[in-house]
Amino acid sequence: MKRPRTPARPTPDSAPPRAAERIRESARELFYREGIRAIGVDEIVSRAGVTKPSLYRSFASKDELAAAYLEDYDGAFWERFDAAAIDHPGDPRAQLLAYLDGLAQRATKSGYRGCGLTNAAVEYPEPGHPARKVAEAHKRALRERLVAMAKQMGARDAQVLGDGLLLLLEGAFASGQLFGKGGPARSLVAAAERLIDASIG
Repeated sequence: MKRPRTPARPTPDSAPPRAAERIRESARELFYREGIRAIGVDEIVSRAGVTKPSLYRSFASKDELAAAYLEDYDGAFWERFDAAAIDHPGDPRAQLLAYLDGLAQRATKSGYRGCGLTNAAVEYPEPGHPARKVAEAHKRALRERLVAMAKQMGARDAQVLGDGLLLLLEGAFASGQLFGKGGPARSLVAAAERLIDASIG
């Protein structure tokens, strides 16, 4: 007599996402679209299809979940930013303009809500808040990266060019939410090119 077959174990590709992953994914969608403060724990667990105890087993508080969301956002940001660097090795100008071109396209689409990290810094002005800490660390790292790229481009004053580029980025994040299609973000690449030319010419 043949023994009944043991069901195959789910593979990483077929296994259903764990509760913590579903919570994180639901929080990411809701926090980005509506803002962190506007979303309660009840809405997150309802969207994720889990219970409150499941949430609190994975995250000590909503604040910790907000910080985890922003850490994910930070990772996704640098993936996009670094992809441009891979496509244009040794050419910081082309790297930056490629990233800005992608940002201009995203910022002029409907549903764009800007940079989640910038939004969190506005929502949480208190310096010690976990979400604020993640947002501040990201923006400092971005500023340093832009200054370093400005130096590689041969800017007369790398700090000024780097800061100018950061201001352009933040302007695109904000104006994209206000104007959408046809808004100022469509001029992001041209504005950056002129700023770079003026700084190294």
